[in-house]
Amino acid sequence: MDAQHRTILIVDDHTVVREGLVRVLGGANPGWSVGEASSGLQAIEWLRRHRVDVLIADLSMPGISGLELIRRVRAEFPQVRVLVLSMHAEEQYALRAFQAGALGYVTKDRAASELVQAVDRVAEGAIFVTPSLAEYVVQQLRGSQPAPRHDQLSNRELDVLRRLVAGHRVSDIAEALHLSIKTVSSHKRRIQDKLGLGSTAALIRYGIEQGLQETPGP
Repeated sequence: MDAQHRTILIVDDHTVVREGLVRVLGGANPGWSVGEASSGLQAIEWLRRHRVDVLIADLSMPGISGLELIRRVRAEFPQVRVLVLSMHAEEQYALRAFQAGALGYVTKDRAASELVQAVDRVAEGAIFVTPSLAEYVVQQLRGSQPAPRHDQLSNRELDVLRRLVAGHRVSDIAEALHLSIKTVSSHKRRIQDKLGLGSTAALIRYGIEQGLQETPGP
């Protein structure tokens, strides 16, 4: 792959984030072509029409989640390398992203130079991850570190849990994720059953204790 002529697709539902990333990546190498998509579905359509070397995906998006997008890209477009750029610093999200097929994971608070380095490494088929995340991932794969209770949740359930802990109402979550209120309520019940928590208050308390209260996006 020619490092001077790469095509990158940024997938993020925040216009400001996409515009900032276009400036960073475009300025890093004038030969790089950078496209934008505001949702997972739009990204899939973009990939069907254009050749892409690296897809940079957020994890928290309405409709198709970032993790589901990674799986679909790996299945339908195996030549595309996926780099996750997420607001979630916690290791649980990184592990799930790599299990879905991502090659790199960078949080949005990292320096622009690190993002450019990550794109270079992922484009060549190499893994990019910060040392702290790498240590956690290795420990989890070896089984040397106990997994948190919410590890048993599905990706969608984990997303719903984070939004509940952040104080979002079920109706708000349904609208953000393009789901019915009934579906979100079912997710909530399954989350409580899996975690053994008898009330919403207990669920929120657990989420705060586990550091899950960060808002996952609008």
